[in-house]
Amino acid sequence: MRRSLLTVGGAVAAAGCVVGLLYLGPAEDPHPVPAAPQAAAPQAGSAPAATAGLAVATARRRTQRAPDDPTAWSGLARAEAEEARVTLDASRLDAADEALRRSLALQKTDNYAAVTGQGVVANARHAFAEGRDFGLRATRMAPDRADGYAVLADAQIQLGDYPAARAAVQRLLDIAPAGAAYSRAAYDLETNGRPKDAAIALQRAVDSASTADERAFAQARLGELAWAQGAVDRAERHFRLAADAVPGYAYAESGLARVLAVRGERSKALGMYRELTGRAPLPQFLAEAVELGGSSSSSSSSSGGSVRSEKAALDAEVRLLRASGGAVDPHLALYVADHGDPDVAVELMRGEWKRARSVIVADALGWALHRAGHDAEAVGYARKAARTGWGNALFRYHRGAIEHALGLPEGDRHLREALALNPDFSPYHAPLARRLLKPTRERHATDTKTT
Repeated sequence: MRRSLLTVGGAVAAAGCVVGLLYLGPAEDPHPVPAAPQAAAPQAGSAPAATAGLAVATARRRTQRAPDDPTAWSGLARAEAEEARVTLDASRLDAADEALRRSLALQKTDNYAAVTGQGVVANARHAFAEGRDFGLRATRMAPDRADGYAVLADAQIQLGDYPAARAAVQRLLDIAPAGAAYSRAAYDLETNGRPKDAAIALQRAVDSASTADERAFAQARLGELAWAQGAVDRAERHFRLAADAVPGYAYAESGLARVLAVRGERSKALGMYRELTGRAPLPQFLAEAVELGGSSSSSSSSSGGSVRSEKAALDAEVRLLRASGGAVDPHLALYVADHGDPDVAVELMRGEWKRARSVIVADALGWALHRAGHDAEAVGYARKAARTGWGNALFRYHRGAIEHALGLPEGDRHLREALALNPDFSPYHAPLARRLLKPTRERHATDTKTT
């Protein structure tokens, strides 16, 4: 069985500024750099996966033609790491390590490409402290080259050092104002409560895209940004543009399935998820399908069978992850907290918290603690997740539900804010948020009627 590479939910990217809109630079792309490692990565069988496989084959041929060229070996390492990203096959990172060792054996000092490659691999393994060290080495080695700042920004955002990540991406934008920098900028702007500015950055990413894959990624992110604001029609337009750029693009299909569900076409949505998870069994998609299937009024055996198979796939991932002690996708932990053993979710996220201190990890750990009955500890993590001001409906719901359980007056306010941001943020949790907001007497009457 291949080892699965599970990356943090949400884009691994950063930027922004303290005052005014981050300077995004011109739209030209004079110094292209590799795209950021993303939680939302296309899976095996998709066009980006085929592209990654072709890149590996090309890089291998280059090492065969020039076996004493350290740059050729570091290029192979980057191609192997990219294939690991898009196929979720962690064994490709071992191949990347081997190529980096060959490169460093040929050139021990001033090997910038190998150092940045080591940073990419460390970040992919959630060894973010190591990734930060490699990023710092690379930027000191070559202050005017872009790749080191990309590695550094990705590590800092996951370590929860948002000001340092912002500084790294500002430098990246100065050096190479292209899609890799714009997507990181958009993530930080959105995370810091500036969705309009994030949309500007993502549109720059679309306009500067040099490949269909880059364009699909940026359009899908624009779709997610619109979805987060409850703008379903606008989200659908961007998801369709992403699917037009790369047919079968997993994140476009996931978005379109959510749109169908909101419009009452749940059977079609579940069918899309069934096809999507068959070729891209990422925890995010599997969990979305489970929650949609569980909330659907449809009693069709096909829907139930799909949900059962997706639950089985998620449960198998949990068993594998607990055995390996590897990196944790917060989508998986949230699924376990809500639909499995919350104590296991706490175990997983406590381990991930040792590796990463981002707001995404804080939110997932806080929710797992709440579901396990540890509300006094949970609320601290929920507040850590809110520290950047991100208008994230699920975060607001989690915080509100925890505070509600503690009897804190601000709980209802955060529940209302979640529904105001996006009334359809989750087919499973949005109805629960509305239920929590009902007066106690009305809630009791509803429960009595249900039973």
